[in-house]
Amino acid sequence: MRPTARFDRAPRRVYWEVTRACDLACRHCRAQAAPDPDPSELSAAEGLRLLERLAGFGPPLPHLILTGGDPLKRADLFALIAAARGLGFEISVAPSGTPPLTTEAIVQFKAAGVDTISLSLDGSTAARHDELRGVTGCFDRTVTAARACAGVGLPFQVNTLVSAETLDDLEAICGLASDLGAARWSLFFLITVGRGTVLSPIGPSECEGLFARLADWMRLGGPMITTTEAPHLRRYAVDHSRRAALGEGAPLEGSLGHAAGVRDGSGIMFISHTGVIYPSGFLPLSAGTVRTEDPVTIYRQAGIFRALRRPDLFGGRCGRCEYRDPCGGSRARAYAATGDPLAEDPLCVYEPAAP
Repeated sequence: MRPTARFDRAPRRVYWEVTRACDLACRHCRAQAAPDPDPSELSAAEGLRLLERLAGFGPPLPHLILTGGDPLKRADLFALIAAARGLGFEISVAPSGTPPLTTEAIVQFKAAGVDTISLSLDGSTAARHDELRGVTGCFDRTVTAARACAGVGLPFQVNTLVSAETLDDLEAICGLASDLGAARWSLFFLITVGRGTVLSPIGPSECEGLFARLADWMRLGGPMITTTEAPHLRRYAVDHSRRAALGEGAPLEGSLGHAAGVRDGSGIMFISHTGVIYPSGFLPLSAGTVRTEDPVTIYRQAGIFRALRRPDLFGGRCGRCEYRDPCGGSRARAYAATGDPLAEDPLCVYEPAAP
């Protein structure tokens, strides 16, 4: 059995963009969100039907992440949460740092049985964060929400953009996430889709240097550190551990580089606000729509999903790499760079041995 075959039948995480409505104007927004809901977004009845169909993946069920836009802009959000909980889903919600994200909303999330929420901090100060988010006051609201989560015992994750614009601030953001009591710090490595085309990605050598810094920060304690669209952190972690076993450095602390095999389309499925199914929110290749097709069948049988779960089909260095099963590179970045989701990930510095 291939190492990633465990994701052939069901994803580990399903992301549902419940709305694209959002009152922020983030410079890197994948969704290119707007203040008002799209009239064609899934209706309340369609949303409930979608949840019932997603239950067909289990048991065990994938983790369900309700994202946006801003999920709090959706009027039936808490009805959807109640229905999902009734079906047995673990649920995370990714609200925006806007006026609806009050302490009362945090209390309501906790009471509704939400397992975790994610909060975005792209700067260690209000000036840096709000400049990227496009709305003054976003930083303060996000920090207040984090403290409210700590106060009611609701675990939260801090999401941070990794780009040329944020690279020099990441250590300070890590310290802030730790001080706030975040359970996890997830770094989102820029994919130039949506509004993200106006920002600058970091280069391969900068990425490798950042991995080394992440390993150092993990030794200081604080939140678990994970990456999105940088699965080659797993390659770095495995290689670092091997060298440490040979006495060539200190061992890694924590679970840096975990979730082997999870990447776009392999362990991940994304459903847009209108019901279109993608391998991830950063890989805009449609595999069908929940309005006319079964999402379970699409994930298991659609050609793009099946190909993305076959690292032996990957091209370039990713296809030759001995770490292609646990890592496999970012399929979204490969597509953004070349138009081919099976091409090599240009952010990785590693040169595999010749076959």
